[in-house]
Amino acid sequence: MDDPRQAPHSGFTAGSPTAVRPALAGPALTGLATRLPPHVWFAVSAVFHYLGPAFAVLLFPHVGVLGMAWLRIATAALIFAPLTRPWRTFARAGPRTRLLLIAFGACLAVMNCSFYLALDRLPISLVAAIEFVGTIGIALVGLRSARNLAALAIAVTGTLLLIDVKWSSDPVGLFWAFLNGALFVGYIVLGHRVARAGAGDGIAGLGAAMAVAFVVVLPIGVTDALPAFFSPPLLIAAIGVGICSSVIPYICDQLAMARLPRASFALMLSLLPVTATLIGIVVLRQIPSIRDCLGVALVVAGVAFHKPAADREADRT
Repeated sequence: MDDPRQAPHSGFTAGSPTAVRPALAGPALTGLATRLPPHVWFAVSAVFHYLGPAFAVLLFPHVGVLGMAWLRIATAALIFAPLTRPWRTFARAGPRTRLLLIAFGACLAVMNCSFYLALDRLPISLVAAIEFVGTIGIALVGLRSARNLAALAIAVTGTLLLIDVKWSSDPVGLFWAFLNGALFVGYIVLGHRVARAGAGDGIAGLGAAMAVAFVVVLPIGVTDALPAFFSPPLLIAAIGVGICSSVIPYICDQLAMARLPRASFALMLSLLPVTATLIGIVVLRQIPSIRDCLGVALVVAGVAFHKPAADREADRT
């Protein structure tokens, strides 16, 4: 894995030194991003990462699962469009950068859909735990060590405890959860490459990727989303979910990724299964059992204990 502090030319400057300079990449945003510690941005993201989806679950009966995913992405794309001007981002980017943004956008689209399809069938704590097994597996590939092998074993054990017999009978739900977990790894890797351009340019890239995500998801959930357009309260609620799910956390992730090495960011991700469990209790009344709490604790321990490859380079400097 690459350290986001290295090789900045592999980000938005792949085409030229001025590949992306949108209006959003101004002194105000850069100043705010640097004044606050990156851990603050991550903490805000950690709260909203599952808060928005938890409220989305409550809307599934009204607009359907894919309809809610469509509304979430559409909201984010429409909010980002006037702020980041994705058409200019694509026009000024080099070929490699355009491919990166397309891949990032496609990843966001499919990840959000699979995430909601999993939440429709499984508790949020289980879906969150499965998300992070893949991050440890990637670390094991990048840096084969007894420590990473032990971390993976601990996290997998925790996930198996969470799956239990009750949820193992739902292979469709588990399929969507594991697909979401695999795409979450892609989100971290691609998101860090986008964030290398710096706080403002990274968010401009996020806006362009969200436009791609909207194009990908456009034919998938538009039919299910139609009832929201005939119910103002439902539409307002769906827009709120989109802001909480795909605007606030993704912007905060970019601001954190721009200043944190991927290894440190991956370590902090160990807090998210706990956040998901707490939000599941408060919003969805999904009360975990002692076995569930033990499973979440093992996943957190596994993610916190693993050593990403980027740490090896950091240790040498």
